[in-house]
Amino acid sequence: MKAELRSLPRTLADLVAQHLVASGRFLDDDPELAYQHARVARRLASRLGGVREAVAITAYLAEHYDEALTEFRAVRRMTGNHEVIAMMADCERALGRPDKALALTKDKHVHDLSEPTQMELLIVAAGARRDMGQTAAAIQTLEVPELTKRTRAEWLPRLRYAYADALAEAGRTDEALVWFHRAAGVDGDGLTGAAERAAELEGLEFTDLDEDDTVLDDEYFEEEDEVEEDEDLADEADLDEPEDAAEGDADDAAQGDADDESEDEADEVADEADEAEDAADEAEDAAAEASDELDEDGVDEFDDVAEDVKDSAGGEPKGAEE
Repeated sequence: MKAELRSLPRTLADLVAQHLVASGRFLDDDPELAYQHARVARRLASRLGGVREAVAITAYLAEHYDEALTEFRAVRRMTGNHEVIAMMADCERALGRPDKALALTKDKHVHDLSEPTQMELLIVAAGARRDMGQTAAAIQTLEVPELTKRTRAEWLPRLRYAYADALAEAGRTDEALVWFHRAAGVDGDGLTGAAERAAELEGLEFTDLDEDDTVLDDEYFEEEDEVEEDEDLADEADLDEPEDAAEGDADDAAQGDADDESEDEADEVADEADEAEDAADEAEDAAAEASDELDEDGVDEFDDVAEDVKDSAGGEPKGAEE
């Protein structure tokens, strides 16, 4: 790329380079923005193969498949780089032309491609077969020795995932489960989602532990706050209780004293009543004795006196009404 930029005037070369650097910087996080920077670079230097390749790749990642396909063709023509065939075939699939994608897998330059590109092209070919309803052919396409190859190549998880996915579509669930696990075993970054697919087939569900822990922590602290509030209320009740108890004891004592005074007054009234009855009895006895000694005239007079004494003694005792 540096050699190509040297063919441009210094100022223009610097400007094109700046847009290409920006395009590469945003490629992973914002493909659309990366694509826009690449387009500016193409407007400034459309005759450079490296610039056209940058536009093709960013357009592909931003899902502008039609333009990406056009740019990939220009790259092959201008640079002789056939490593873009796999992405070209995938663009044909995305545009709803699986037959053209299969045609690209039979290109005369396929055998000259690097192993990663050949594996990617194999995956695209299997996907094109599935697009055409040829699931069995897709499975057969992916049954290659590389499936069991011991390597850390980036294409291996994707190859195994594609094979497992085709098996699942064909209803061969047990075999698909095995290969999803094998794909997950070599997919350290979890880019394929093979582990989730395996769990789905097994009827399991993944849970976001961090989020649950946060919820549990919130619930724990809320419950703890409630317990503390209850304890504070209990302490306040304990502090108030002695005062209430003291007041209750004082009321009880006062009530007891009042009751005792009432009982004493009642006893005094009863004693006075007893004394009055005794006096009346004595008056009657005295009247009886006197009646024996007096004549008939004296009897009537004495009876009147005795009756007056009885009446005065038989009246209500003092304090009874109170």
